[in-house]
Amino acid sequence: MQPGSSSPIQSFNRRTALAAVAAMSLLGLAGAAGAQNAADDYKIIVSGASGNLGELTVRALLDRGVAPDRLILVSRTPDELAEYAAMGASTRFGDFTQPESLPAAYAGGKRMLLVSIGGGALSAPRPELHKRAIDAAIAAGVELIAYTSWAAISQGDTAGISSDHVATEQILMESGVAWTMLRNSVYMDGVPAQARQMIESGRASVPPNDIAMGYVTRADCAAAAAAVLATPGHENRIYDITGPESIGTREIAAAAAAVSGREIELVEGGGGRGGGLGLAGLNFVSDDFETLTGRRPTSIRELLEAESEL
Repeated sequence: MQPGSSSPIQSFNRRTALAAVAAMSLLGLAGAAGAQNAADDYKIIVSGASGNLGELTVRALLDRGVAPDRLILVSRTPDELAEYAAMGASTRFGDFTQPESLPAAYAGGKRMLLVSIGGGALSAPRPELHKRAIDAAIAAGVELIAYTSWAAISQGDTAGISSDHVATEQILMESGVAWTMLRNSVYMDGVPAQARQMIESGRASVPPNDIAMGYVTRADCAAAAAAVLATPGHENRIYDITGPESIGTREIAAAAAAVSGREIELVEGGGGRGGGLGLAGLNFVSDDFETLTGRRPTSIRELLEAESEL
């Protein structure tokens, strides 16, 4: 055998070792891919899933390609979610006024959308009811809670509608769990009815205290929530979810006239509250929606164009 040459046995051992290294590398890659897949398969809880915003969020998650069997849909009326149960989603009963129902409702979930409950006749203050949900979610192993809050807080408003949201945000921030605040502006979904009245009468009354606001569609709020639930990097972040422009009576009238082709007279100093709630804290717009979703939020013109009854 020539000096420096390899024996058949040495060549065989070298080939075997190389094959073993290659196999181990493939196993490592497969293991990494498996770990990534496992990370992508976490369960998502939508609390209040049968409500308007909750169900729109479910649809937005499905539109993003989230598999139905990754969804845990919690509601006081889970029977209304039969469509999603048939797809493979888990539909469960959960009621903030019955805290004993919440541990089982949230079991197995890793991220949760906590849709703020409406006002009205409640058995306890809203922040207290929200705290029950937060505590139960943490006990169940939820790692991130996204809460639907109120945009005016970002402008320093802490009174009125804002007060319960401020209290809930504080509870969530102090809970120890990762959080995301989705500070939604006032919904634009009621604007088409105002526009319809303007078109029918040919007039729009502009009150002296008319304040433009960053109206946003409920569907866009749902799309933003779905983005937070389905993608990484939103821990301990605050997002202001608004439309693309501040809208008051004048802007509603202009859009209604453009879409309908009818002239609408502006009557300055008219009665009523004009285009909105008169909340100066909502007179701003943010690009957070576009950052989350990759598209611009729906404009009033686009919303009205989609209305078949105008």
